[in-house]
Amino acid sequence: MRRRKKYLEHLRVEQVLIFLKKTSLAKIADALEIVSEGGAYMSPSIARKVTAYFSDLPVKKSVPLTKRQKEIIPHIVDGKSYREIAELCFISVNTVRSHIKLIYRILEINNKPELIKKYFQGEIVL
Repeated sequence: MRRRKKYLEHLRVEQVLIFLKKTSLAKIADALEIVSEGGAYMSPSIARKVTAYFSDLPVKKSVPLTKRQKEIIPHIVDGKSYREIAELCFISVNTVRSHIKLIYRILEINNKPELIKKYFQGEIVL
């Protein structure tokens, strides 16, 4: 809570100027002009982070699952082996492994129980 108040105090100052390291000189010049006229400038990526911080929402990039990944997830949830999934989807076992690794990475999970939990909690849109 202290950190949140500290951030609010920083945002309350009359002239707020926050940049990322990769901000172009042209954008910096535009921002300086805005601030010199009494405005405030914040890059879009910083604005998203500030908004997420104050709304307690995680900052995430949404990566959609492929059609094949969506096809594989119910088989995993049903407890099928990699070999059974491969046969049902007409792909190799190694391809199943590869899809499952990508599914875990996209959903930011590490194992089947986490996948099953997300699936039943409705956090996975198929």
